[in-house]
Amino acid sequence: MIVSIVIPARNEESSIEQLVTLIRATFSDMAHVAAHEIILVDDGSMDGTWPVIQRLSAQPEGDVKGIRLRRNFGKATALSAGFKECAGDLIVTMDADLQDDPKEIPRFIEKIDEGYDLVSGWKRIRNDPLSKTAPSRLFNGVTARLTGIDLHDFNCGFKCYRREVIDSIVLYGELHRYIPVLAHDLGFKIGELPVEHHPRLHGVSNYGWERYARGMVDLLTVLAITRWLHKPGHLFGGLGLLIGLMGFSVLGYLFVVWLLGLGTIGGRPLLTFGVLTTLVSLQMISLGVIAEFFIKFNQPKQFNTFIAARSSGDAKRPEPSKEVGPS
Repeated sequence: MIVSIVIPARNEESSIEQLVTLIRATFSDMAHVAAHEIILVDDGSMDGTWPVIQRLSAQPEGDVKGIRLRRNFGKATALSAGFKECAGDLIVTMDADLQDDPKEIPRFIEKIDEGYDLVSGWKRIRNDPLSKTAPSRLFNGVTARLTGIDLHDFNCGFKCYRREVIDSIVLYGELHRYIPVLAHDLGFKIGELPVEHHPRLHGVSNYGWERYARGMVDLLTVLAITRWLHKPGHLFGGLGLLIGLMGFSVLGYLFVVWLLGLGTIGGRPLLTFGVLTTLVSLQMISLGVIAEFFIKFNQPKQFNTFIAARSSGDAKRPEPSKEVGPS
């Protein structure tokens, strides 16, 4: 088994070297792991993070690989860059601030060996201020409820994946926190593991309240991807029917008012609203039908995404019949 550890870092020069030392100590006691590699991704640091990574990668152990992004692109891009360089059968992701403890890595691997494809960490006892823990609990609760995935901590960066999970998912924007949702949608088995969480000793957090606002927007994207990616007609058609029902109800009410002579309807804003919603309804339904055409056209290309394994026996195929012509 080869294990890759991917660590995105931004302005973490004070903690990276100690983290690498702890990871090496952890793997020195794991005889069943043939090799490990530590991939450090500098996500646009403004301090001395990159020189530290260069020094670590030049050490004789030869287990550190450094990647430097041109500027700060965000955690999802940093993880994607690290994933592309991985050679491991299992891939572990963790933060560079020493709040994730490398001694938990063997427990993640044991959990994977139980049959899980992705194991997500759960910071059950979190050593962060209330300004971070309160919105995080709200965010995790809403995400678990809407996605139907029973995880307590979607935001935890400490995770372990089988290689095929990483190969099946494309990250962009802020979707890194929704990897369990994307993996679950593809049929992978998701697990959770309570982990020890240490207080931050060096540097400052790179995240604030605004990340939860962005996270909620991304949650809508993920819900659309996982629920309606292969049936967009249900999404647009359903919205179109709902809006159309409103429009027809309004127009029906106005028709009854006109028919009974209860007043004029030509100058009423309600008439404009009814006509507008009816037209929007037709557009949404048409968009859903067009989207279904695209899905049907691309279906052969998407089919292999859902295949878990193949098996074939040694049975001989029947030989094609031969036509016997006149002698």
